[in-house]
Amino acid sequence: MVFQREMTASSIHSLRLLASILISIALIIVALPARAVPLIRDPDIEYALSRVAQPVLTAAGLGSNVKILVVNDRSLNAFVLDNNHIFINLGMLQKLDTPEKLQAVIAHEAAHITNGHISRRITNMGTAQSAAGLGLALALAVAAAAGSPDAGAGLALGIASSANRRFLSHTRAEEAAADQTGVRYMVRSGIDPRGAVEVHQLFRSQELLNTSHQDPYVRSHPLSRDRIRAMQTFVDTYEFTVKPQPEIEYWFYRARGKASAFSRSAKWTLQRASDSPTQDIQAMREAVAYLKLSDISRARAHIDQALALRPDDAFYYELKGQILLETRNFNEAVMAYQRAVELAPDNALCLAGYGHALLAAGRNKEALVTLRKARARDFRDARMLRDLGQAYAKTGQNGQALLANAERYALQGRLKDAEIHAKRASGLLPRGSSAWRRAQDIIVAAERADPKRK
Repeated sequence: MVFQREMTASSIHSLRLLASILISIALIIVALPARAVPLIRDPDIEYALSRVAQPVLTAAGLGSNVKILVVNDRSLNAFVLDNNHIFINLGMLQKLDTPEKLQAVIAHEAAHITNGHISRRITNMGTAQSAAGLGLALALAVAAAAGSPDAGAGLALGIASSANRRFLSHTRAEEAAADQTGVRYMVRSGIDPRGAVEVHQLFRSQELLNTSHQDPYVRSHPLSRDRIRAMQTFVDTYEFTVKPQPEIEYWFYRARGKASAFSRSAKWTLQRASDSPTQDIQAMREAVAYLKLSDISRARAHIDQALALRPDDAFYYELKGQILLETRNFNEAVMAYQRAVELAPDNALCLAGYGHALLAAGRNKEALVTLRKARARDFRDARMLRDLGQAYAKTGQNGQALLANAERYALQGRLKDAEIHAKRASGLLPRGSSAWRRAQDIIVAAERADPKRK
């Protein structure tokens, strides 16, 4: 698992499109710099959440086009910023204790996408003043709304909190529409829609609190007693058949178990690991706890227990690789990650871990090949970009190394550092090449994000 702060833009090559969009609509971008979103990147958790979300997203007609990402924030919140991602706060994941409740939240956020609420909000952000409040976020949003296949799949959150709240906050009409649409998706999927009512009841008492004490979910998703009653009535009028979902329950509890093992103290995890629904999840949680305690022999023993129960589980091999890497057993880590990649060849985070292990083992050329594959599948991984830069540098490709570092800094919202590295890269890369143009994209974006150069 990797905790990292990063802009939620999925590809820096979208910045070239961003530059042209900005010129055409004459937006004055950013009086304030973009703020990074603290994401938790873990292949196990992200896969588990994709399994939990799949029935709802399929019912919504979104299929695999929407990715669920976890924000490293203990407050209760979930939100959408574009049409391709649903963000779930760590606190929300840990608070919701059944898969149906989490599916209700996902269904509701998916409804905001399918009902056009996000696209309409992007279109309506028409003034330069409101654009400046969201800064680079709005620029990427406009690029995405333009319909280009190269447009950014995610958004950077502007630092102006008032603008953020205006962009993220839904009206009561939108909420009512998303309530009904989300419930329809749940019923269509054979999921108990009463989970949606239970989520509403979870936040019911917060409507009376001062806004400074409310969870972000309540501030951006306005509640009222009338709305909760309407939701209950809407659910009661439905005739539905609930389908058992044992596999989804497994992945739900696995995601929560791994997230809590990494985010809470080892003592807390060891006291509660036996409450896990399966033996492999218990062993995985204990492995993480002992890793945090630097008790490596026990960490290895417990992850091996999990693998004995699920011998073809790519993500348990990925965790074993992480344990071995952190104890500097580089060659063994390479073997563990290699097995993970064999079992999940298209998983970008597993590929990135494998590349990291190869780099640590001094196998630089192999690392470069693997890391380039990881980047092609998912750009939103700052550690992968750091490793990619090192792999390029160690194989004598300094221009590409500088470009990878520039992209990493841009992803993290450090546009001044990104510009410095992009300028150095453009001096070493063949003029007119795709890599050179990517460097130019970053330079243009950094210049337009700097109010001193207006």
